[in-house]
Amino acid sequence: MVTLFIIMLVSYLLIRMAPGDPTKSTFLGENSGDVAGLSAEKGAFVKNTALREKLHLDENPLIGFGYWISDIVLHGDFGDSAAVDKGRPVINLVLERLPVTLTLNICSIIVVYLLAVTIGIHSAVNKNPAVDNTLTIFLFFLYSLMNVWVALLLQAMLCKGGVFEIFPLRGLLPTSTWGKTTWQVMFETGMHYVLPVFCLSYAGIAGLSRYARSGMLDIIKQDYIRTARAKGLSEHAVLFKHALRNAMIILITLFAGLLPGLVAGSIIIEYIFNIPGMGSLSMMALSSRDIPLLMTLFTVGSVLTLAGILFADLMYIVVDPRITFDTKK
Repeated sequence: MVTLFIIMLVSYLLIRMAPGDPTKSTFLGENSGDVAGLSAEKGAFVKNTALREKLHLDENPLIGFGYWISDIVLHGDFGDSAAVDKGRPVINLVLERLPVTLTLNICSIIVVYLLAVTIGIHSAVNKNPAVDNTLTIFLFFLYSLMNVWVALLLQAMLCKGGVFEIFPLRGLLPTSTWGKTTWQVMFETGMHYVLPVFCLSYAGIAGLSRYARSGMLDIIKQDYIRTARAKGLSEHAVLFKHALRNAMIILITLFAGLLPGLVAGSIIIEYIFNIPGMGSLSMMALSSRDIPLLMTLFTVGSVLTLAGILFADLMYIVVDPRITFDTKK
């Protein structure tokens, strides 16, 4: 809780320190002359002043943060949107889009670990240096590519309107399901996920596979692995029952850093592929300086990150029963 409080405090202070006045940008292009018969200029001034008071922007940043956190603790109120969807509770906006982002990131995590572990094990036990070196060079090259550039390149090459029209250009759902079977709808939905999941996964696959390789190389040199082989166990049992279980510890440790990276990376990917998730909502909140919505997004993202760290800690016990959180000696 202390960590979450510090994250929220720093996030709020950074938003307040950022240049620009969010209340003025809120009313750009809006007819503000309908306030008690005032002129457009005076009407905008009245509305801006009222919004500043509502958001506590006329107070010291620390006092404003105190008002915001007290509303959450005492009333469970994260506030209303000031720009993106004015007057609507921001928690509703976030909860509508959260399942989309979670689904996208969970798919990416599954793909990353399945492929990274497989590639890492193959590289560790493979006795062909040429294959291993070629694979290493390719993975480092893949890791160096920016996901923004990759996403735009894939859109230009493989999406509708591009060179090869294989995948849909935008969204995560088919535009129409009329007259289609369940399998057709599932296939088209899967095709929508392929490119976004790839753009979120390829860097993680490249990085984690190297850690998996390094961990497996260290484990298979241990005495208990030689003992297992001496007992006549099959190579499959030695690798997956004994070696992989211990090599997974380093991959679980890296999970705590992988999840925040995926959540942050999904902001750009969702925007490029026009996916209605938290990423595109974050872009709209940032461009309009919607402070209540931004703070709610930061809070939800922080909770997900801390939950990922907690999950990694709990997985240590599952992988290695010798690890315990019991402080008694």
